Amino acid sequence: MKRLLIAGVLSLVLLAGCGAAPTPTAAVATDTRSVTHAENDRVPEGARWTQHYFPTSDGVELHADVLLPEDLPPDAKVPLVLSAGTYFGHSGQLSVEGFAHTGPSARFDDLITEGRLLERGYGLVMVDLRGFGGSTGCTEAIGGKADQTDVRAALDWAAAQPFSTGSVGMYGKSMDGITALVGNNLDHPALKAVIAQEPIWDIQRNMRSGGVPRSTTVSVPSIYNQLATQPQMPDDDPRYLANAAWDSPAGPHPECTILNTASYMDPNPESETWRIRNLAEHAKGTDTPLFVTQGFLEWNTDAEGMQEFLANHQGPQRAWLGQWDHKRGGERTADGRLELGREGWFDEVFSFYDQYLKGVAPTTAYPNVLVEDSTGAWRAEKSWPRADRTGSVPLKGGSYTDDGATSSYVQRSEPVARPTRLTSFPRVSLTTRGTGNVMVRLHDVAPDGKAVMINQQVSLLQPGETTLALRSTDWTLPAGHALAVEIGTVQPGAPMINDWLPTVSNQRVTVLGGRLDLALDDPSRDTAQPGTPAPWMELYRLTQTSTPAAGAPTFRLP
Repeated sequence: MKRLLIAGVLSLVLLAGCGAAPTPTAAVATDTRSVTHAENDRVPEGARWTQHYFPTSDGVELHADVLLPEDLPPDAKVPLVLSAGTYFGHSGQLSVEGFAHTGPSARFDDLITEGRLLERGYGLVMVDLRGFGGSTGCTEAIGGKADQTDVRAALDWAAAQPFSTGSVGMYGKSMDGITALVGNNLDHPALKAVIAQEPIWDIQRNMRSGGVPRSTTVSVPSIYNQLATQPQMPDDDPRYLANAAWDSPAGPHPECTILNTASYMDPNPESETWRIRNLAEHAKGTDTPLFVTQGFLEWNTDAEGMQEFLANHQGPQRAWLGQWDHKRGGERTADGRLELGREGWFDEVFSFYDQYLKGVAPTTAYPNVLVEDSTGAWRAEKSWPRADRTGSVPLKGGSYTDDGATSSYVQRSEPVARPTRLTSFPRVSLTTRGTGNVMVRLHDVAPDGKAVMINQQVSLLQPGETTLALRSTDWTLPAGHALAVEIGTVQPGAPMINDWLPTVSNQRVTVLGGRLDLALDDPSRDTAQPGTPAPWMELYRLTQTSTPAAGAPTFRLP
């Protein structure tokens, strides 16, 4: 199954109903007329909805839906929470959803209902990036110049509105989490705080690993081309419909999909295409207060580049990190369990915004970083990663056939005498002979030989030495467990876990030797915090358990 850069949805299904007649009470907002829930049931209770249009510096017209407190006096001002993205179209977030009439997107209704954003004295601004919803222009590969131009224009506009105090916070998850990081990197004077959930930190690394393409090089442009051409609601205002119409002079054009698809195809990681989209690199010296979430077991927006971003960012930082997949804070499973395993998301979100957008001192001393490790235990940290030792261990040689099947060899450590945490991002360097691809996997091996794959990375083999930076991790080996290192061809994996598209060489590859660089930590030093295991961990263990080849230990962890 192909990976989708979307909010946890794995397929796009066009639903009937886009052409349904509007109901008589479905009032449509404009920039001068606000609409309440009583006039349009798609407007959240307690909100007033208006629509606005504004230009970018390169001539694109962007559309924004604004939700303000219904009882806000005409001359009052509030700080604004801004989200800029691709999922705010009036006909549906990911496909046509069958609404009876137009209205603002419900993408972040949880901020209003559970988070009580309007009651807390904030407004919500949802801006369509170019090519989506009611905005003109052509979309292009995410995180680049177009997104940066649009986010800057959105911040300029939001700060200058008569209902705005001039203080703006950004909020998002997945795609609009990426634009929140873009906002941080702009160092805009009106942007006072950024909350980014499950973003991509370096777009190139999400598309290719060491030169091996991922399915995202195909799926992501396909998804966004579909969204950009999605029909909007027939009762939308004429300007919105003109901007959204596929064949309109103001709207997208047929060449947009071709150009968007082509923008993901550049294989050179050092090209300007990707350099401008390395958000971690461009975070150097920025200081906007930042609050992020990241699942170490993400299948979608992987934990690659996060550590570099946080190291480069110089301002206040908060984070929730743990063993979940592509979920947002406060999200629950069908049976009511918290996907991140911890209560209090919205209280912490608005304590953060109150501090930096309103200047209100926090009444609760939240830890800088909250981490759920692989045991399901939560702890507090001043910063992440925390390691009490680092070191390198030698890796023995071996061989495999680069056939894209299961050819590999395994070596393992001596069992650890006490719980030992692997943190940061492990790094493997290999000296090889032969051409093709390499996959490195780390496994947590129990005394009975059963193992859970805890990290992986792939690369094209380089002449001489090939180095692979694995994903950021926070995994504890229980006492008596060993660490196994598997080296071989790029193996097909479980859906959502392994989606590389290698071109195999079918050559025999000889590994002459190598090393594994690790950062390790002692869990006995943890400061425990309330929380339960993220539900994803249970499914992950079930799908990623195997029995690697046994053998005598060849190394000892530092």
